[in-house]
Amino acid sequence: MIEIRIHGRGGQGAVIASKVLASALFNEGKWVQSFPAFGVERRGAPVTAFTRVDDTPILLRCQIYHPDHLMILDPTLIEAVDVTAGLKEGGLILINTDRPPHSFVGLGPFRIATVDANSIAIKHKLGTLEQPIVNTAILGAYAKASGLVKLESVIAAVRESVPL
Repeated sequence: MIEIRIHGRGGQGAVIASKVLASALFNEGKWVQSFPAFGVERRGAPVTAFTRVDDTPILLRCQIYHPDHLMILDPTLIEAVDVTAGLKEGGLILINTDRPPHSFVGLGPFRIATVDANSIAIKHKLGTLEQPIVNTAILGAYAKASGLVKLESVIAAVRESVPL
């Protein structure tokens, strides 16, 4: 089983990213779970979403405490929250930032990838300049960085999930 934790802020689309990823993986024949964890939310508050994927039915019904992969939609959360808590050694961290991966080596013994999802979202008019919606851009980068899901499956799931 692969467990994925997504850290973002309210309005960035972390919960939708989790659902779209689960849909893409389901369409590839995998068993999936997708669920959020948040309290009384407001735009900009930290949000965590989770996705599980396996080749067999998933019987667990709890939060993910030891993920294999992380997606961080807002890099300021790295300083505000212990985003790497429980991440398995060698786990993948995908960070939305314009900084290169080597600038995050202090996070620990993890595989680190970065993508400037803000610029991609702004270029494609996803959200606003002040609040770009980065979930679809980060999912495309996740497909490449993780190899877990095909980019074509992510694109199809986005098209199914997001009305035009």
